[in-house]
Parts: sequence; C-alpha cells; structure tokens
Amino acid sequence: MSAQATVLVVDDDPSIRLLCRVNLELDGFSVAEAATLDEARAAIAEQSLDLVILDVHVTGGDGRELLAELRADRPELPVALLTGSAAREELLRAGADALIPKPFTLDELRGTVRRLAGGR
Repeated sequence: MSAQATVLVVDDDPSIRLLCRVNLELDGFSVAEAATLDEARAAIAEQSLDLVILDVHVTGGDGRELLAELRADRPELPVALLTGSAAREELLRAGADALIPKPFTLDELRGTVRRLAGGR
C-alpha cells in the first residue's frame, strides 16, 4: 500500500472491534472504531475513510439503516457487512459491497479489506 487506508469498524462487541483493529493495523491499515450507529455517523462525518466494516445488528439500530444512508450520501465508500445471518442475497441487494460472515477467519477479514480498499 502506498498510502495508508483508513477503515472504520462498527460493532457493539468490543472483542470483535479489537480483533479487527489489531489484525488490520498489522496489515498496515489505520483503524477507527464505533460501538453504535451514532458513533459511526460521527466518525463518518469527521474522518476521511476508505472503507466501513459494519455489523448488521448493532446497538442503536440496524446496520442496514446506516448502509442505506451511506449509499445515498457516499456511494463511493465501500461497505462490508459483518453478519451471522443467512440472508446473504438480501444484504447484497441492500447495497453491501461484501459480506464477512460471523464467525469469520482472519483471512476472510484481511482479504475482504484488501480487495475493497483497492490497494490504498
């Protein structure tokens, strides 16, 4: 990566955020975290982001609400949904660029982030 890409991880589970942050930072990414949709909205407004990893079921609402807002306001910003749901096609139709199944492997996480960050 020539310039460090910034990834926002939105999940109400602190252990998931920590796992993502540590492993993505080891891969050279800058990582911001949000535990709620309101925290995520603030981070999106305040920071220059290259990618959002968004849990579907997060405190403060449904991650699909934020996905719809991002598709309307920032359609160029890639979004990967973290989900334990089997409704994969529905989530992709909702506008997700990728799905990361829960539980996920570190290879799934890193591969998805590298692909969506586009080498930044």
